[in-house]
Amino acid sequence: MRNRPIPGSSGLVRALTLLGDPVLHGACEEVTDFGPSLARLVEDMFATMYAAQGVGLAANQIGVPLRVFVYDCPDDEGVRHLGHLVNPELVEVDGITVRGPEGCLSLPGLEAATPRFDHAVVEGVNVEGKPVRVDGTGWFARCLQHECDHLEGSVYTDRLTGLRRARALRAARRAPWGRTD
Repeated sequence: MRNRPIPGSSGLVRALTLLGDPVLHGACEEVTDFGPSLARLVEDMFATMYAAQGVGLAANQIGVPLRVFVYDCPDDEGVRHLGHLVNPELVEVDGITVRGPEGCLSLPGLEAATPRFDHAVVEGVNVEGKPVRVDGTGWFARCLQHECDHLEGSVYTDRLTGLRRARALRAARRAPWGRTD
């Protein structure tokens, strides 16, 4: 996918980084500039996420190593959660651990049963630097944990073990886009 404008949006659809790209495997930097370029980045991230039919996207998934993610994700009751977080921190995870199907825009076409807590709380700020606290359960809690992992340089396959991990990485190597350097 090349960078291109998306009709009806002010955002630019950016190319997705794929498993093996170094930007996905290093911790992202804190955002310190809350100017127009940050607002444009968030717009581009939403455009890219929607174009790829995702429910969440971290900045490093478009090659920008900053602590920012966007989401448009339902919880298990079908309630839609839409927003963004800048400099997010996962401050609480609890509840039962659920091993559920998880995919990633940086591993297109693949998914694996990945363990995640059923409840997550993330705190950060918005593009204006105002505090934001997001509380998620079910599928949305999974999304929050997944995006926070990206900002720490981790992808969901890093949470897999044994045969499940081996199968996922083998599938990634065999995928048309595959490289797992």
